[in-house]
Amino acid sequence: MLKQHLHFKLSQKLSPQQIQLMKLIQLPTQAFEQRLKQELEENPALEGGKEDTQNDLDADLDNTAEDLNDNETINTEDINVDEYLSDDEIPDYRTQVNNYSPDDEEKSMPYAAGTSFTQHLINQLNTYRLSEEEHDIAVFLVGSVDESGYIRRELVDITDDLAFTQNVYTTEEQVTKVLKIVQQLDPAGVGARNLQECLSIQLHRKQKTQNTELAINIIDNAFDQFTKKHYKKLLQKFDITESQLKNAIGEIEHLNPKPGGSYAGNNRIVEHVVPDFAIKIIDGALELTLNGRNAPALHVSREYNNMLKGYKDSKDKSKSQKDAVMFIKQKLDAAKWFIEAIKQRQQTLFVTMSAIMHYQKEYFLTGDERNLKPMILKDIADEISMDVSTVSRVANSKYVDTPYGTKLIKDFFSESMKNDQGEDVSTKEIKKILETVIEEEDKKKPLTDETLASILKEKGYPIARRTVAKYREQLDVPVARLRKKI
Repeated sequence: MLKQHLHFKLSQKLSPQQIQLMKLIQLPTQAFEQRLKQELEENPALEGGKEDTQNDLDADLDNTAEDLNDNETINTEDINVDEYLSDDEIPDYRTQVNNYSPDDEEKSMPYAAGTSFTQHLINQLNTYRLSEEEHDIAVFLVGSVDESGYIRRELVDITDDLAFTQNVYTTEEQVTKVLKIVQQLDPAGVGARNLQECLSIQLHRKQKTQNTELAINIIDNAFDQFTKKHYKKLLQKFDITESQLKNAIGEIEHLNPKPGGSYAGNNRIVEHVVPDFAIKIIDGALELTLNGRNAPALHVSREYNNMLKGYKDSKDKSKSQKDAVMFIKQKLDAAKWFIEAIKQRQQTLFVTMSAIMHYQKEYFLTGDERNLKPMILKDIADEISMDVSTVSRVANSKYVDTPYGTKLIKDFFSESMKNDQGEDVSTKEIKKILETVIEEEDKKKPLTDETLASILKEKGYPIARRTVAKYREQLDVPVARLRKKI
């Protein structure tokens, strides 16, 4: 039996314009420039530069719309916001970046020509007298060298690959023999299969002295004790003095653990950050400016406006003309929406960063991270009366140029903890003090996490040993045993 029911449903949907604004807000400057370029290419009704007669164009748009007999209402289906805001697409700024000043009109970045690391090694191989088979094996081994200069694969696997892919049938012993030749190439240590072998190769290249001989002995015969800094065991094993061990360790510390990284021809793409904001101190006061690239001068095409005027003035309006003018109006509307979205983006960015700047005023005036106040996204969202997600989009991908360097905005946010006086302090402040204490410790007797916790408690920060260990790991500081120096 059929029944009729009446029920109310409250739902919230975002318009295409709102979604467009949110996507623009979360783009950093370089990605925003790419998006702007794309819009200019796709919409012929949008042009760069300033236009003084925008009001006339708006009036013409309204008048022309009244003359259209067709229904111009655009019906949109339900929009999946998650699909619009997904991060599946890799933005161009992650794979192709430029670095130039705001006043520079040059849009391309020149690349210096050079020889790749692999080609550099192959060129050296040409100076050796090798048989055809040995040369093929050597080239294949060079091709297996990673960017750090290591060959990570097992030789038995390389032997199999030579047979299957290069039609070179050889033995593991022959590959090992050719590998010794590859390990003679520059930079020293290239072609090593692990850190121990890399350091050993470099030490054997050095002039033989008492210190280097001892260093070679340590690396070849006591590498495990060395990496774990069991200095007492090393002293007993080699029957040496602390001074001799210190000199040998000094030789090892001057070696390069990543020989491939030292080659200047390593054609690796370096990402250059373009700050979205700049903060300056002028007469003791903070001044915030927005990167000019975030507020480009755009206007709606006058040529398209003239097309609408021509349609309005024509007496006989054919179906094809109406279709054409509908297309023109859609493009003009899209251009107006995009220009308005850019204005709102500019305002949102400036208001959000201004609130952050004033909230962390003491830090921006001094540059001391200990002056960073506890701040979460909700603090800024409440202050500027915006949603937390909007603040998050601004903070997660934007940079600000400060007198103390270019900083990622999200780094200014931190949780709070109570000190011994019941005041809220930033976890960044505690990490900075912890880092300072570790830097000033006696490296011969580094402080344990329990001792560090006691020192912080004396300074007014009562935190547990587990918390100290967590902060130490976040600072990328090893445990006390590995910080020990002789």
